[in-house]
Amino acid sequence: MAFGVVVVFLLAQVAWWLIFQRNTIQQNIEYAETAWLQEAALVQQLWAATAPEKREALRLELQKAFPHLEVEGERVYVNPERLQAYRTEQMRHLRMFAYEGPVFLLVMLLGLYIIGRSLQSEQEFKRRQQNFLMAASHEFRTPISTLRLLAQTLAMRELPREKQRTYLEHMIHEIDRMEDLTERLLATSRLAQGMGQIKPERHDLNQAVSRCLARQQQTLVARGAALHFEPSPTPLLVDLDPEAFGLVLSNLLDNAVKYSPQPEKPIWVRLHTKGGQAVLEVEDRGVGLSKGQLQQIFEPFYRVGDEQTRRTRGLGLGLYLVKSITELMGGRVWAEALPQGSRFVLSFPLVEAQGLVGERRPA
Repeated sequence: MAFGVVVVFLLAQVAWWLIFQRNTIQQNIEYAETAWLQEAALVQQLWAATAPEKREALRLELQKAFPHLEVEGERVYVNPERLQAYRTEQMRHLRMFAYEGPVFLLVMLLGLYIIGRSLQSEQEFKRRQQNFLMAASHEFRTPISTLRLLAQTLAMRELPREKQRTYLEHMIHEIDRMEDLTERLLATSRLAQGMGQIKPERHDLNQAVSRCLARQQQTLVARGAALHFEPSPTPLLVDLDPEAFGLVLSNLLDNAVKYSPQPEKPIWVRLHTKGGQAVLEVEDRGVGLSKGQLQQIFEPFYRVGDEQTRRTRGLGLGLYLVKSITELMGGRVWAEALPQGSRFVLSFPLVEAQGLVGERRPA
């Protein structure tokens, strides 16, 4: 509302200023015409009362004192060229004001827009901070509460061996979950401080993806994922850090499962080449993305909706890490909205194959 009032005030002020200048210039033109005509009438009387032998000296004096007047015979009149030149000069001033007014208004509105965007960005950042704190509290509180409950149960009751094993496995799972959250926070902090260290090595992307999927397949299947891997028929030799790439692909797969609410969660992982680039696609049939979210989702702590009503887990760091780590390895990442679901695409520059054996079979 405050910005609206300021904008209306600026519009009214500039409009009034232009109208005022136009009226002032018009009055100046009318005043000059009237004054010059009166001067011509007075000089006419003076000319008529002057003796003929003295008129030449009077003519010289009149040319100095009234350059806008002309004497022709017995007639004194306003020089029309001088009058037109004065009108043109005044109208030039009016046009100058007419240009300056909108430019001034445009600069002020641009400044207000920049200030408004800055305030909006600050509010959005505060909202994300609040969401992050609420999400982090929830993500850590849940495993801590579970661990406390399991530990108290083991301490207070004598349980069968199999039951103890089940509880211990559950505790290990919760500890792994907390460790994963901690690693993501530390990785984000290192990237923010420019301390992210990537050690790229030459690998076949087919093999790198196959190894990552093999490590995570059991966990993903347990969460309802149905993986469909489509490797490239030819080797895709790229420079990447296997550990960092594993974190990237893990986040993409976790994101695909997390935002697929249906019981069966089909996920396609495809590899191919395009324009000298090795391309990795991770596609799902989940809730999908709107076009306005395609860029925001890679920003740190960005999560759609309210943390108090959110059902999906996470801190809003996964896709930020995906983008940051991929770019550190010399690649690019972007998202595509599908009619149903979404597709995340990574591309890495291909390097010449040296000593790479044969073609890789689909896994």
